[in-house]
Amino acid sequence: MKTYKRVFAIVVDSLGVGAAPNAKAYGDEGCDTLGHIAMHMENFHIPNLAKLGLANLHPMQHVASVQEPMGYYTKMIERSVGKDTMTGHWEMMGLYIDTPFQTFTESGFPKELLDELSKRTGHKIVGNKAASGTEILDELGEHEIATGDMIVYTSADSVLQICGNEETFGLDELYCCCEIARELTMKPEWKVGRVIARPYIGKKKGEFKRTANRHDYALKPYGKTVLNALQEHGYDVISVGKINDIFVGEGISEAYKSKSSVHGMEQTIDIMKKDFQGLCFVNLVDFDALWGHRRNPVGYGEELERFDEKLGIVLKQLKEDDLLIITADHGNDPTYKGSDHTKEMVPMLAYSPSMQGHGLLALRDSFADIGASIAENFAIEMPENTIGTSMLALWK
Repeated sequence: MKTYKRVFAIVVDSLGVGAAPNAKAYGDEGCDTLGHIAMHMENFHIPNLAKLGLANLHPMQHVASVQEPMGYYTKMIERSVGKDTMTGHWEMMGLYIDTPFQTFTESGFPKELLDELSKRTGHKIVGNKAASGTEILDELGEHEIATGDMIVYTSADSVLQICGNEETFGLDELYCCCEIARELTMKPEWKVGRVIARPYIGKKKGEFKRTANRHDYALKPYGKTVLNALQEHGYDVISVGKINDIFVGEGISEAYKSKSSVHGMEQTIDIMKKDFQGLCFVNLVDFDALWGHRRNPVGYGEELERFDEKLGIVLKQLKEDDLLIITADHGNDPTYKGSDHTKEMVPMLAYSPSMQGHGLLALRDSFADIGASIAENFAIEMPENTIGTSMLALWK
């Protein structure tokens, strides 16, 4: 069985390919991130994703299927309960999550939590609702600068987010407040997946800009993942984008923060020039944060076109013993009601220049089949209490 020296696993954050079998239980019947994006594009130019079989896997407007796709492709069903970023990524690396993380999208955070946070930080709290980062800054940024009050808000994810102006609130103070919030939200009834520091600059509405000094305070994975197993066996585990935050550094040997999804791909292209043995694990968050949650299908489609352009460079730089995997962690249909993630199947595209075969694989019943395949490739056992079935033998 063929094995690979380097594996590049790229998560196109939120690129669902149709409602999961249990979508109805999540109120997500009829969702289809990729299909509905294609319907809203006047033209949709993603030739490299098409070469890898994406249009064969999921028929869509403006993108023709190809007769001889490169590599293998299939859809994957999330076995865990939930549809958030951490659940998707953790399952990808072997963990089964049976209890969803708390969300406060509809009601805001409980008074008891905010009272304690205010008492511990010394700041009054404003906001306390689900909102986009740009909207909340336009609404309350000037107020925060003038009063020192602290903007706290959430989203459709399991997150508590705190904004702080870098010049008036201060980065150190913002990080300190987030550490206190993380401690408080370890209580089961308040437990969110991530507390996020959202620093920004600017002095008035319309001029506020978030900076790259964001920091995520995430829960540690509940058990060892494939990333831990790789690191323990001496393999490199290089993260790009949110991956290091999602796994709280667990199993990561080298981490790169990204300013955007395009930047994340540029970092990946640079990493491809390195001689390493192991995994480069990439998250491209703009699809979800900028376009999915903000319900902008054309913006999402154009971001996919920018990704596809960089993907062309990746494909040219792949070596014979490299493996490329492209997938997603959940859906976020930009044409759907509300602003929440959508419970969808995700694509799995696998390609190496050394592959002789290609085509559609049977539907996979867990995202963890990716982690299991990576583990088998490097001849390491999956950690205890993990799930997943390897696809390695199917990639001829």
